[in-house]
Amino acid sequence: MTGLRGVNISIGLWFDIFLRIFLAILFVMLEKAEPFVRKIHDDEVWLYRNPKTDSYVPTTFLWPLVFITPFVVITLSFLRSGDKVDLHQGSLAVSLALGFNGVITDMIKLIVGRPRPDFFWRCFPNGEGNSDFLCTGNPAEIRDGRKSFPSGHSSFAFASLGFIALYLAGKFKTFGSTGKSHSWKLCAFILPLAFALAIALSRTCDYHHHWQDVAVGSFLGLLITYLCYRHYYPPLDCHMCHRPYSILLSQGEPEVTRQKREEDVKWI
Repeated sequence: MTGLRGVNISIGLWFDIFLRIFLAILFVMLEKAEPFVRKIHDDEVWLYRNPKTDSYVPTTFLWPLVFITPFVVITLSFLRSGDKVDLHQGSLAVSLALGFNGVITDMIKLIVGRPRPDFFWRCFPNGEGNSDFLCTGNPAEIRDGRKSFPSGHSSFAFASLGFIALYLAGKFKTFGSTGKSHSWKLCAFILPLAFALAIALSRTCDYHHHWQDVAVGSFLGLLITYLCYRHYYPPLDCHMCHRPYSILLSQGEPEVTRQKREEDVKWI
């Protein structure tokens, strides 16, 4: 039985690795794909004539923030606790969230093909447009200009920083009985989300996205990261929320249930 369990764990680990590699490759492929060319009607051209400006949050800043920061937080937690299982499970959770978020966000972008608020100037750099929108601009900028919905900056910001917020809330037991009335714990949960919100809102200020793109992208990223987090960790109001499921299940379900019941009695 022990040998069979070891084989199952090995198969599961290799599947986790290949799944994340597959999601990463698929994301790169989708980034280069051509989006749906949506017809732009005369009465909606004004939506896409906003000035063309540089991003307030460029990708050179976003990608390191999104892909490095969560692993830094998880590693710091490991250095403090020495819990290798949590290091492993936390890394699996956030990498899965980022992978799914990238693929799903790009799939929606390609299917919807909504022009960005500055699409007119991407399409006609000289300002001389035509009714059929036969673009004369840079093909790469035009392709990117048709990927407004949903906002990738917003979805990735909330997928990454949202995970950090959930992870810290679990480690600090922010929403458990022992974490109540500690304002610094609540701040540790809110600050990453506030930073993600600032990144998302910046996309409307630099005219790279419509407000609907930002709203849906933010919700999508937060939803995906919550689902992935909860796949590996208990609810945030659970007394064992700081431990991954793999550790709790190894202790045996009766023990976990007993501890939960004792905690409920104390809380009452």
